Amino acid sequence: MSTGNGPTTPPASSNANATTIKPTDLRGILKYVPRFQGQIFIIAIDGAIVADENLGNLLVDIAVLRSLAIKIVLVHGIGQQLIELSALRSVPISDAYGTGVTDAATLDLAIRASSRVSHALLEGLTQNSLKSAITNSIRALPVGIIKGVDQQFTGRVERIDKEFITELIDRQVVPIVSPVAFGPDGKSLRVNSDQLAAELAEALHATKIVYLTPSGGLEIDGEVRREISVDALRTILTDEPALIAEPARSKAAHAVKAIENGTPRVHIVDGRVFDGLISEIFSSEGVGSLVYGNDYQQIRKAKRSDVRLLYNLTRAAVRREELIHRTQQAIEKNIDQFFVFEIDENIIACVTLYFYPDKPEMAEIGSLYVLPFYHNRGIGKKMIEYACLMAKERGAKTVIALSTQSFGFFTNVCGFEETTKDILPEARLKLYEDSGRNAKVLMKQL
Repeated sequence: MSTGNGPTTPPASSNANATTIKPTDLRGILKYVPRFQGQIFIIAIDGAIVADENLGNLLVDIAVLRSLAIKIVLVHGIGQQLIELSALRSVPISDAYGTGVTDAATLDLAIRASSRVSHALLEGLTQNSLKSAITNSIRALPVGIIKGVDQQFTGRVERIDKEFITELIDRQVVPIVSPVAFGPDGKSLRVNSDQLAAELAEALHATKIVYLTPSGGLEIDGEVRREISVDALRTILTDEPALIAEPARSKAAHAVKAIENGTPRVHIVDGRVFDGLISEIFSSEGVGSLVYGNDYQQIRKAKRSDVRLLYNLTRAAVRREELIHRTQQAIEKNIDQFFVFEIDENIIACVTLYFYPDKPEMAEIGSLYVLPFYHNRGIGKKMIEYACLMAKERGAKTVIALSTQSFGFFTNVCGFEETTKDILPEARLKLYEDSGRNAKVLMKQL
């Protein structure tokens, strides 16, 4: 967690929170470390956040990420600085954010603003004992003429010198990438930092992009969406782009592009929030907005034609008393509860999701089974995550699971906690007691 040791002192209330860190908080962070170690995160900082008093705390948080062997590439914007410089020098600018026309006067101010912002980040990282370097790793081409208008010195990313950036990362250096790139003739071109982050993520095979902005997250139709799939966001951008708040529209579009090109997760986080970066990355709830790709394309609802396959798939687990015995007729009767995982059109795993009619805020996950050949590939965890996602979409706030032999998997891998049988609805409690299996009752809040 950030301790406020950077150049900026957090508010007193934030210091109070920082002094009450519990061992459980640290355990919460550490469970994510094996998942993220050695991976690349692109952290894109808006110019407004560079100017915010919380910047010092953000840089402490980045130092924490580096200490956990997470590789960081910093991208920054200059919109606010460019606007301020324009006012200070009484020089009109043609565009502040690298999405419209960049005339010669705007380019000149952009270069000056970029130099100041890059140096501020360099200084802050140095104060946190991190090696860093401002790079000239982005090659760009002029955007050219769009709808009859010459965009002049506005550029689009043509190539990223990923070998250069990778070498810096391997030498424990944090690369700083500015929104001023270089054309074929070595001259400067202004590029949009949101686009730059997406292009870097694709080139470096990054696991995440984190956009740090001066807003609470991705605002859609007046409300900050905490989670949204890339498919849903793409549809909104295509059909009703005005629903997305103007400041977030660029980030939304580039989040879609990044995920389509292989980046699994894009976060949009309020960079003014103390500990916001750490909280977003190291908690399941987060504090901003998450745009996610389809990790579950191999999972589908079961069909009646799958009944015999499901029966045969689970027979061995039934014999070992890992699963409750179900006849083919019982499986067919409850086929709507089953989801299956396919590889090359072969079902290799299944799980069930059941909703209680008298307790709609609770759902039960059961009959999780993965063929032994496919163990240790994360398939079981993915099935549980998918079932939880489906439960949440249907309004459930809690999921439970009953297990006699796999409870360690549910608690250690999937984030469930052991509870008592009293949580079960009355009809389910009677079935539990009649079965005599004495299964552990596990619960997870969604």
